This record gives sequence, structure tokens and C-alpha cells, in this order.
Amino acid sequence: MSLTLSTRPTIIDRVVPKNLAADITMVVAGTALTALAAQVTIPLYPVPLTGQTFAVLLVGTVLGFSRGALSMALYVLLGAAGLPIFQDGASGFAFGPTLGYLIGFVGAAALTGFMAERGLDKKWYQVALTFIAGSAVIYGFGLAWLSIFLGAVGAPNDIVSTMSAGLFPFLIGDAVKALAAAALLPAAWAGIKALKK
Repeated sequence: MSLTLSTRPTIIDRVVPKNLAADITMVVAGTALTALAAQVTIPLYPVPLTGQTFAVLLVGTVLGFSRGALSMALYVLLGAAGLPIFQDGASGFAFGPTLGYLIGFVGAAALTGFMAERGLDKKWYQVALTFIAGSAVIYGFGLAWLSIFLGAVGAPNDIVSTMSAGLFPFLIGDAVKALAAAALLPAAWAGIKALKK
């Protein structure tokens, strides 16, 4: 028995046997990785980079559609329950400005996992495309909720104001993350193939 809905292997399936115990372990490990990455901030001008979204997209790509989505759902639920695993040790399921992004993590992990299960994690440009698509899902949910939140607190919430608050400052960091993944995953696939030989 396995948590995966697809028989198409992702990179982790090349090194870890498929069974329920392994799937549960990987789902929990993906949650832990995201929680740790959420605490990492790299001071970069003008926008500091955090490891959280990189971990979300990487977990989805490595674990696949169902395990990636379950891992991020577990991350959101544990943080909502009070564990200090969100960015900067935050927790709780408050209807603050970042709620949409957290919900978007689940969808982004599912999409990147789906794309990886179709082989879009082996070449650098495919990985970059996968990460861009996953980021678009995060921003889709995130910006939609942010606009509602800004309007509720009396702040400007037109498209430009919302994107200025929740998108534009992060584009450079997202490009760096996509490039890092584009280098990392194909190298990992090459290493696994070499070991198998």
C-alpha cells in the first residue's frame, strides 16, 4: 500500500522503496523540511530570501502529487494548531495577510508533484518551468486573499497595490530559487543514474 495515486516515479522513488511506511516518513520529512526552511532568512537587497517557498516547491517536486500535497497540508494544519513552524516561528491560523499563501502551498506542491510525475524534473529548463508554475499557484491564492485582507483593514487593494505588497518584492528571490532548483534536481538525477550503473 502507498499514499501515491500515480505509478509514475519521482526522484525519491528511485532511492526509497514505495510502501506506506516510507510514504508517511517522506510526508512528515517534507513538513519538517518546510518548517526548518521557513526559519531561514538570507539578507539580500532589496528583498530578503526565505527558504519556505523553495522547500514547498522542492517537496512537491521530489515527493510527487499526493505526497507533496499531503506534506504541505500537514505543515499548514500543524502551524494552525499552534506549532511554531511558520516563518520566524509564527503559528496559529489567523486570517492575516499570509493566509492565502499558506493555502497556496498545498496547491503548489500538488502541481509541482504532478509535473514531476510526468518527467518535468530532469532537465534544467523543465525544473525552472515547474517552479515557476508552482510559484504562480502560491501567488494566485496569496494575492487573492491579500487583496481581500487589505480591503478589510482599509488599505488600498487594487491590483497594483496588492501586487506591490505581495508579489513584486519577491520576484528576484523566486528567480534565484528557480535557478537553484534547475541546477540541483538534474544533478541529483544524474547522480542517481550514475549510482544505479
